[in-house]
Amino acid sequence: MNRKAHLLNLLVGLVLIPSMLCAQVDFNKTPNDDLGNNENKFQEYFFEAIKQKGIENYEKAIEYVQKCIQINPEEASLYFELGKNHNKLGNYVLAANALKKALELKPGNLWILDELYFVYIQQKDYNSAVNTIKELVKYQPKYKEDLANIYVQIKDYDSALSILDELDKKFGITSEREQLRNSIYKITGQQDVLIDNLENQKTINPEDEANYLKLIYRYSENNQPEKAFETAQDLLKINPTSQLVHLALYKFYIQKNQLDLAVESMKIVINGTKIDATSKSKVLNDFVRFVAQNPKYEDDLIEATSVISDSSSAIDLGNYYFKKGNKQKALDYYLEAYQNNNQDFTLIKQIILIQIDLSDYNKALTLSDEAIEIYPAQPILYLLNGVALNGLNRFQEAVDTLEIGVDYLIEDTTMEKDFYIQLSEAFNGLNNLEKAKTFKDKANKLKIN
Repeated sequence: MNRKAHLLNLLVGLVLIPSMLCAQVDFNKTPNDDLGNNENKFQEYFFEAIKQKGIENYEKAIEYVQKCIQINPEEASLYFELGKNHNKLGNYVLAANALKKALELKPGNLWILDELYFVYIQQKDYNSAVNTIKELVKYQPKYKEDLANIYVQIKDYDSALSILDELDKKFGITSEREQLRNSIYKITGQQDVLIDNLENQKTINPEDEANYLKLIYRYSENNQPEKAFETAQDLLKINPTSQLVHLALYKFYIQKNQLDLAVESMKIVINGTKIDATSKSKVLNDFVRFVAQNPKYEDDLIEATSVISDSSSAIDLGNYYFKKGNKQKALDYYLEAYQNNNQDFTLIKQIILIQIDLSDYNKALTLSDEAIEIYPAQPILYLLNGVALNGLNRFQEAVDTLEIGVDYLIEDTTMEKDFYIQLSEAFNGLNNLEKAKTFKDKANKLKIN
């Protein structure tokens, strides 16, 4: 099967296969009447809609979705696609109408609700957003934090605080929730009252780590760093094995130029069993920046990260070594991150670029082939695929993939020039000197801003 035919099957399959979006048209049925013709038209229009959306031509995509709706007006996936395209164009009223129609046909669908929620946020229609997100929470509790933010927007501070308390109790304290809570107390003028209350709670229940952590954050936000540092030290006295306190301590140690202590605190956080992945990633990012300014601690960074397995941390380390010019080491960490998240487009692109830079064309070709399966409308992937094929002297295949990719370009003169340079190289390899010169001339005529 050639790549163009494969892409047709892939794009249609990506949207039609999932049961929640499955269009109820049997494309395998042999056409024997007008209904068969409609099925063929539906397939043709639907593919064009997905293709046009893929190249960000949303108005055209809408036209083709509407043609599909004329054939099958009771399919929720069509209104979902219509809503997404209107959303991209900023047509929020039309997007909301389409998505509400999709929900009528597919009540409670998580993806449709999420898109509708996004529409309401763009419109700043927070009352409608609350109703939608309450539906989302039924299926995905992670949306509760969003609900707290929306309550703040509509000035329902008690409801927001109630949700924050519930989340803290269930999942532990996070800086994001503390920041939101602090903004509520600032708005309501209760910041000092809260600090007094937390100090009283600390006296009544001195073993409760959560009160210390909240106080540290409150003092920090209230521009009282010494009070925050004292509270952190108090917590260490009553609980020397506390891991969470080091989320704040390492910053205090850096400010006080107590660098050895700062490094030890960052190590505790990065390897802590009670620290969530997001917090670890932020501290690792600070650690990387810290080592860039204090290179003598690089061995400590390597030691602290030797057991890291989450993708965001591995990416941070990859970025660190890439900036240092150690591309092989960067690639090792990027590949480690890829094992945990093989659909991160930016990560995939970075890996392929380094593989090409290191002349590892076989691996670059394999990964770019896999990436095209996932992102069939991204021109950069075809360009990288073509570069790898040229590097392997597979010139005709390079021409085929580059000619597909260049069709997906939209007003990107720099990438267009790169495509022409690679096409020129491929035709030169095929000994078609006339076409090689044609593409070389095209590349030379393009002016790069």
